[in-house]
Parts: sequence; structure tokens; C-alpha cells
Amino acid sequence: MRFGSHFGAACTHVLDQLNRVRLRAWIAATVFVGVLAGVGIFTFVYAEGLSYFSSDPRVCVHCHIMRDQYDSWQKASHHAYAACVDCHLPQALIPKLLAKADNGWRHSKAFTLQNFHEPIRITWRNSKILQDNCERCHGALVENILQRGPHESDRANCVKCHESVGHGPRK
Repeated sequence: MRFGSHFGAACTHVLDQLNRVRLRAWIAATVFVGVLAGVGIFTFVYAEGLSYFSSDPRVCVHCHIMRDQYDSWQKASHHAYAACVDCHLPQALIPKLLAKADNGWRHSKAFTLQNFHEPIRITWRNSKILQDNCERCHGALVENILQRGPHESDRANCVKCHESVGHGPRK
């Protein structure tokens, strides 16, 4: 009888300790998630995050490093026909959102850590999007001169010869 009461008390004590540990872990996790969410929300609001869902070219100038590209686009031949998103993002909704998310993550990380290349360079993935959009708009005109081969590298690159079309004369 005595053994049973000690055993019961020991079990109750262990369960109380376990519940305290769980409560502390839950509180710590809640505080961590709260701080992370708070910092994320502050950053999103401070960086005018909702504006990145628009297609307004002025959004691209939120990052000071894009000022030259924006200014040169205003002088370029495509200024009257195409905004930044028309050339630099896919046209379909899901790929467009994925590209915006990818670019947003990479840009915010690079600008926060200050480890970006100047002048800014286009990534291989974004270069492919740009090429696809050139062909989407001008495909009928350039169908015969686009070299098609078994490899992606065999394909003509519009911007290689026409680099000033989207961003005007280079400095």
C-alpha cells in the first residue's frame, strides 16, 4: 500500500514537471514565432511590400540600385510599349508570382546583407524570362533568324545584340 502511494505521488510529480516543461517550450515557441512574425510584418510594411504586387515601373526604383535602369528605360524605345513586368516577368499568373517571390527573396536578402553586384546583373533564370518575352512579342518578326538547336545555348539571345532596346543607351 505504501509503495503504491509513493509511486502515485512520483508519477504525479513527473507529470507536473513534464507539463511545466511543455508549457515553457510552448511559451518559448510562441514568443519566437511572435518576434519572427513581428519583424517580418515590420519589414514588409517598411519596404512597401504590397506595392510589389503592382505592375507600376516606379516600384522597381524602391531599390536605389535600380535607378539607372529605370531612368534609361524612360529613354528607351520600348518605354511607350512595355513596362518592367512586361519584359522581366512571365505572363502567366502562377509563374509570374513565383518569379516575383524568387526575385523578392533574392533582392531583399542581397540588399539586407549588402552583398549584391554593382552594376546589377540579370540572373540566368531572369534572362530566360526576358528572352521568352522578346519572342512572345516579336516572334513572328524574328522566327527565321532565331537559331534553334538541340541546346539552350544554340538559341539566339535578343538582348545580346539589342541591349539598349529596354534600357536605352548605356553609359
